[in-house]
Amino acid sequence: MEANRYRVEKSYEETLKFYKAVYPPGRYPRKAIVNQPGVKAVHIVNPESKPGGWEGLNVYELNGETRVFVLVSPKEKKSRR
Repeated sequence: MEANRYRVEKSYEETLKFYKAVYPPGRYPRKAIVNQPGVKAVHIVNPESKPGGWEGLNVYELNGETRVFVLVSPKEKKSRR
């Protein structure tokens, strides 16, 4: 499995319901990424993202499996003076 990519045992709909409760859509906007036969995906934005923290989540269903990909914000580079 790739880094920051997780398989979820629940269905796609149950997973979205969980994230809706934990990260309310009013504070954490959603955007449909794709909705085709056999593939569904939603991006959840973290508006309070900090360097090195999570920037967003991609929740998707592919081939009957639900997965979550965590997008991590790049860490700040310290400037040399």
